[in-house]
Amino acid sequence: MNITVEVLGWIASVLIVGSYAFNISGRLQTNNKWYVWANIIGGLFFVINTYFHHAYPSMVVNTIWVIIAIVMILKNKK
Repeated sequence: MNITVEVLGWIASVLIVGSYAFNISGRLQTNNKWYVWANIIGGLFFVINTYFHHAYPSMVVNTIWVIIAIVMILKNKK
Protein backbone atom coordinates (compact mmCIF):
# COMPACT_ATOMS: atom_id res chain seq x y z
CA MET A 1 0.00 0.00 0.00
CA ASN A 2 2.80 2.42 0.89
CA ILE A 3 4.43 2.27 -2.56
CA THR A 4 1.06 2.76 -4.24
CA VAL A 5 0.37 5.88 -2.20
CA GLU A 6 3.82 7.25 -3.05
CA VAL A 7 3.35 6.53 -6.76
CA LEU A 8 -0.02 8.31 -6.68
CA GLY A 9 1.66 11.30 -5.05
CA TRP A 10 4.29 11.48 -7.78
CA ILE A 11 1.69 11.10 -10.53
CA ALA A 12 -0.29 13.90 -8.90
CA SER A 13 2.78 16.12 -8.90
CA VAL A 14 3.45 15.50 -12.59
CA LEU A 15 -0.19 16.09 -13.56
CA ILE A 16 -0.65 19.32 -11.62
CA VAL A 17 2.76 20.88 -12.25
CA GLY A 18 2.74 19.67 -15.85
CA SER A 19 -0.67 21.14 -16.62
CA TYR A 20 0.36 24.39 -14.93
CA ALA A 21 3.57 24.53 -17.00
CA PHE A 22 1.59 23.96 -20.20
CA ASN A 23 -0.86 26.64 -19.12
CA ILE A 24 1.67 29.37 -18.39
CA SER A 25 3.56 28.57 -21.60
CA GLY A 26 0.35 29.14 -23.55
CA ARG A 27 0.03 25.55 -24.80
CA LEU A 28 -2.99 24.63 -22.68
CA GLN A 29 -5.84 26.91 -21.69
CA THR A 30 -7.56 26.66 -18.31
CA ASN A 31 -10.88 25.78 -19.93
CA ASN A 32 -9.33 22.89 -21.88
CA LYS A 33 -10.73 19.54 -20.76
CA TRP A 34 -7.21 18.02 -20.49
CA TYR A 35 -6.12 20.81 -18.12
CA VAL A 36 -9.18 20.40 -15.95
CA TRP A 37 -9.01 16.58 -15.87
CA ALA A 38 -5.28 16.67 -15.04
CA ASN A 39 -6.18 18.87 -12.05
CA ILE A 40 -9.06 16.62 -10.97
CA ILE A 41 -7.03 13.41 -11.16
CA GLY A 42 -3.91 15.03 -9.72
CA GLY A 43 -5.91 16.57 -6.90
CA LEU A 44 -7.62 13.29 -6.06
CA PHE A 45 -4.29 11.46 -6.01
CA PHE A 46 -2.88 14.16 -3.72
CA VAL A 47 -5.90 13.77 -1.41
CA ILE A 48 -5.12 10.05 -1.10
CA ASN A 49 -1.41 10.69 -0.57
CA THR A 50 -1.85 13.44 2.00
CA TYR A 51 -4.53 11.50 3.89
CA PHE A 52 -2.16 8.54 4.14
CA HIS A 53 0.55 10.83 5.53
CA HIS A 54 -1.86 12.58 7.90
CA ALA A 55 -1.16 15.91 6.16
CA TYR A 56 -4.70 17.14 6.67
CA PRO A 57 -4.19 20.81 5.73
CA SER A 58 -2.82 19.73 2.34
CA MET A 59 -5.65 17.23 2.02
CA VAL A 60 -8.22 20.00 2.52
CA VAL A 61 -6.48 22.26 -0.04
CA ASN A 62 -6.45 19.47 -2.60
CA THR A 63 -10.08 18.60 -1.92
CA ILE A 64 -10.98 22.23 -2.67
CA TRP A 65 -8.73 22.08 -5.76
CA VAL A 66 -10.72 19.08 -7.03
CA ILE A 67 -14.06 20.75 -6.31
CA ILE A 68 -13.00 23.84 -8.27
CA ALA A 69 -11.95 21.66 -11.22
CA ILE A 70 -15.24 19.72 -11.14
CA VAL A 71 -17.20 22.98 -11.11
CA MET A 72 -15.17 24.06 -14.18
CA ILE A 73 -16.06 20.81 -15.98
CA LEU A 74 -19.75 21.29 -15.19
CA LYS A 75 -19.60 24.94 -16.25
CA ASN A 76 -18.03 24.00 -19.60
CA LYS A 77 -20.76 21.43 -20.29
CA LYS A 78 -23.43 24.15 -20.22
